[in-house]
Amino acid sequence: FGLPEGRWKRSSWKVKVHQGSGLPAGSITLDITSPADAPVGEYSLSVKTNATASVGSSLGKLLLLFNPWCQEDSVHLPEEEERQEYVMREQGLVYKGSEKYIGSMAWDFGQFEDDIVDICLKLLDVNPKCLSDPAKDFSARCNPIYVSRVVSAMINANDDRGVLMGRWDGQYDGGMSPTHWNGSVEVLRRWLKYGGNPVKYGQCWVFAAVMCTVLRCLGIPCRVVTNFQSAHDTDKNLTIDNFFSDYGVRPKKSPDSVWNYHVWVEAWMTRPDLSAGSLYDGWQAVDPTPQEKSTGVYCCGPAPVKAILQGHVDLKYDVPFVFAEVNADLVTWMVFADGSKKKISTDSVSVGQNISTKAVGSDKRVDITANYKHAEGTEKERAVYNQAVKRVNIPEDNSNGIHDGKPGVSMKIVELTKPISGKDIDLKLVLNNNDSVTRKLVINVNVQAMRYNGIPSSQIQTELKEQKLLPNQGRVKMFQSLSISRPTMFK
Repeated sequence: FGLPEGRWKRSSWKVKVHQGSGLPAGSITLDITSPADAPVGEYSLSVKTNATASVGSSLGKLLLLFNPWCQEDSVHLPEEEERQEYVMREQGLVYKGSEKYIGSMAWDFGQFEDDIVDICLKLLDVNPKCLSDPAKDFSARCNPIYVSRVVSAMINANDDRGVLMGRWDGQYDGGMSPTHWNGSVEVLRRWLKYGGNPVKYGQCWVFAAVMCTVLRCLGIPCRVVTNFQSAHDTDKNLTIDNFFSDYGVRPKKSPDSVWNYHVWVEAWMTRPDLSAGSLYDGWQAVDPTPQEKSTGVYCCGPAPVKAILQGHVDLKYDVPFVFAEVNADLVTWMVFADGSKKKISTDSVSVGQNISTKAVGSDKRVDITANYKHAEGTEKERAVYNQAVKRVNIPEDNSNGIHDGKPGVSMKIVELTKPISGKDIDLKLVLNNNDSVTRKLVINVNVQAMRYNGIPSSQIQTELKEQKLLPNQGRVKMFQSLSISRPTMFK
């Protein structure tokens, strides 16, 4: 790597003559052992046969990768079956859809195709940190925390010479729709072929699957994970705020949103930077989809899954963001004509459903939600949430960790038919008066089409009706059939 003398303070490389090898046979075999914390990458090997020679004879190149079979390596994975799944397997599944209708698509990771390792190393070499200080970057490549963070930034092209350009508006001129891709190899080869210019276009499952290929190629165990009802919290307050006017539409655009699903990667490694013991070792969430900047760069993680489960959101990297993705509270506000607002309700259970990944050794779906959070509705889950709120220094009055009491009138919308693209859907609105007094209601039903990112796009139906609800009485209001004319798009 051409590092200056004295830069490394690690274990030494070792070389010895292979047992049974000798010069009388006309050749000699050398056993070379690298330290477990040596930087990954391509090394040049040479040998001097004369102590006075200034230049040695070249022996060729050596590619050094992380080694999950080595107990001293930071990515050591104890179980062989898991190593075969999370490092060696070249095909897998990516889960998509919605919490009630989970589908899967096959993906070819192809990490052992002949040219992929060269492309992955090229990706590391053109990252901004390497371009600004090559020696420092090369030296840091011994650390999977650093490498996974660099790869997270380099899979997207938002602020570097990254692999993929994202697009979510449905307009894919000059490129391919994200649904075109079913493997990483074509994406990575296109990036290299066109001089490191971004491949058009990707969305979350493409970003994550390509990152999985790169990490497995470099020897870091990893898997693709899908979170359904995934929150995007832009202001780090661990809530998703929705604003409605008193006539049912959204007059105020909130930067927060909830996506039908979002896909990221979990990578396996130790976290000695966070704990002297192994408290935060294991799976780390890393997300290459460009959502929010982390220390000035569009990347995310590695965030320890164990820290997310415990609400330890004050740890590196980007734990508050991932915590909110799986466990934010949804807060609904009523906005009045004078600009004032009133909190209408808080939903603490909807975000973060059926977090899924492929099973080891089979094509079954495994639900790993319990790795990220305690069961919704339990005291433990609320205690962790409230602890997380305190750790991000949000005043308790604004945290929504303590919820309002049961509303006088409750409502919910129930599906009578399954949503199918191009088909009508029937819904019903169920109203309940929980009070001991009669309620006279003005019901404003406003139906809007919503894009994949939670932003309304067009009006479908409006209806105004007065209704009287007796004490502890329930009523059902039927919607006319609503047509679903185009498939939903996803992050």
